[in-house]
Amino acid sequence: MKLPHTGRALADAAPVPYWLDRPERPDPLPPLAGPHDADLLVVGGGYSGLWTALLAKEADPDRDVLLVEAGTCGWAASGRNGGFCAASLTHGLANGVDRFPGEIDELERLGRENLAAIAATVARHDIDCDFERTGELAVAVEPYQLAGLAEDAELARRYGHDVRLLDRDEVRAEVDSPTYLGGMWDRDRVALLDPAKLAWGLRRAALDLGVRLHEHTRVTGLRRDGGALRATTAGGPDGAPGVVRARQVVLATNAFPPLLRRLRAWLVPVYDYALMTEPLTPVQRKAIGWANRQGLADVGNQFHYYRITADGRILFGGYDAVYHYGNRMAPELAQRPATFTALAEHFFTTFPQLAGLRFSHRWGGVIDTCTRFCAFFGTAYEGRLAYAAGFTGLGVGATRFGARVMLDLLGGKETPLTRLDLVRSKPLPFPPEPFRAAGINLTRWSLARADARQGRRNGWLRTLDRLGLGFDS
Repeated sequence: MKLPHTGRALADAAPVPYWLDRPERPDPLPPLAGPHDADLLVVGGGYSGLWTALLAKEADPDRDVLLVEAGTCGWAASGRNGGFCAASLTHGLANGVDRFPGEIDELERLGRENLAAIAATVARHDIDCDFERTGELAVAVEPYQLAGLAEDAELARRYGHDVRLLDRDEVRAEVDSPTYLGGMWDRDRVALLDPAKLAWGLRRAALDLGVRLHEHTRVTGLRRDGGALRATTAGGPDGAPGVVRARQVVLATNAFPPLLRRLRAWLVPVYDYALMTEPLTPVQRKAIGWANRQGLADVGNQFHYYRITADGRILFGGYDAVYHYGNRMAPELAQRPATFTALAEHFFTTFPQLAGLRFSHRWGGVIDTCTRFCAFFGTAYEGRLAYAAGFTGLGVGATRFGARVMLDLLGGKETPLTRLDLVRSKPLPFPPEPFRAAGINLTRWSLARADARQGRRNGWLRTLDRLGLGFDS
């Protein structure tokens, strides 16, 4: 049922990502023009590319690193996400246990080290991105979900996580919503941050270390050139294409159409959406509590994620995960009124005491997902190119680990990271169209139906479970 104040709450929401709609946004760097040589060319200026460039220069200050970005650094997924920086490298512990049982202990250790290293980098380079180790609170909003939370807590404790299972009164003492029936507070595995400020801070740190960086520079072609690779870019300021000859290349374009045809079978772009409220008043903050500032997520298949920002707003996103036939991506798809209306209704159902609050921003963005829901890796061109993709929404933290893997792969020697089954294996491919869209949309329908039927999974979902395939919002 549509709430009467939902339309008013959305009426003045700007159709742009809140994180990118601020004066702190740095001026763009000029496009690449003319011929260039480099030791390492990084294609993509999101988290994957920025971490790769930064780590490469930190490891070897003499390495000539050139990064090119089709838009501006952080404008895509890295500047549109919820700012949840998780330690998990496997899209959650349960997914990791299921897919990598023989090395999950090692992956958990690496994930903890990775999150600590992100915190250390933020401090070392003085990146002002509101980094805070608040943890994440998973909440049950239906009775059947309580048993799943208890199982998750038991699994987490088995692997040494600092988790606390909360009953109805305890969870509402943390964050007060009449919809909450219980919760699990994972207190050591998730940090919150300002995603755009992290991207901009990594960009500045890379520039400070000598990375050459060009924005509004789209790579249109890649081919062998003797013992190197040659990348051609779209026209520069004078209309002439740019050319980069590099000994090695990192492909960090994630959801965007890949320069390697083989990646198209493993990746699909899925649109995710979010709302941002205006700042809450002190009275409104008191009405909901939330003194410990945890990230929140409910535990349905079509889940919501939400958090408090440094300036006292609430980001509320998730629920819909929309795939468009043929892997279609377009700027207009970042706006979806039906989803924004649904999110607003769900927000006020969750927090009825905030009736009258307005949303300042509404936006969408693309997640790169694969059938195992966590990143996969590989090389091409006789080991001169490395790639990582498929982070499925948990790339804020895992992209730094992915950058380490790509640099190790380019090194050409076996390392503890390149020996991992996570790194050596690939997800099952998606089928070609029209079966791809039909399967994804049937899965979305089945997940929504499971949410409406006390979590009972139909035959289609059970079949996907057996095959190791699926779809995750």
